[in-house]
Amino acid sequence: MSLRAVFFDLDGTLLDTAGDLGNALNKLLVAEGKRPLPLSDIRGVVSDGANALLKLGFDVTPDDNDWNRLREKLLNFYLDDIASATEPFKGIYELIQELTNNNIGWGIVTNKPVTYTEPLMTYFEFASPPLATICPEHVVERKPAAEALLLACSHAKVDVSEVVYVGDHERDILCGINAGVPTIAVGYGYIPEHNSHKSWNATHTVNHANEIWPVLQQYL
Repeated sequence: MSLRAVFFDLDGTLLDTAGDLGNALNKLLVAEGKRPLPLSDIRGVVSDGANALLKLGFDVTPDDNDWNRLREKLLNFYLDDIASATEPFKGIYELIQELTNNNIGWGIVTNKPVTYTEPLMTYFEFASPPLATICPEHVVERKPAAEALLLACSHAKVDVSEVVYVGDHERDILCGINAGVPTIAVGYGYIPEHNSHKSWNATHTVNHANEIWPVLQQYL
């Protein structure tokens, strides 16, 4: 294999977005007359999106009458303050610099809607821009289906045999497996206590972002 591109999940892998998502949920809880939750309680569910946040905060599902109203308010709170508490995970800036130094492209394959992904990414400047940013609106089947990762390869003009996919959720690893690419499961993201990134059958596992580049070097 000659590595030409590395694709990342977004929330919990590339960026630590839990603070802003947690703030949005807590603003909604307060607005609805409820007590805010500690970020430690929220962190484990943010990878599963607005549905999981509303289930945690209000014990509602899409079948409940109040769900649409609460979801709209939650997402408006998030979009109004999308990056004040968000940063790349420690070691990510350096990792993108290493990729750039070695003429390896990178990109994002996420289940985060484009409405939030695009404005969020404008707040961060990496050593090189992403070759592709694929959101669920760009595909018929979102992760864990392979479609988004395959589309990212097409946009980046690389072959599927020349990429590695990095993620913090089992769906990310399944996406990589379904696409036939090596995967790296990271243990620093939004993983519930009862789960482990080492149980997802990833090609590699790491506990810190600074461990990703040494793994990637074997594919150069």
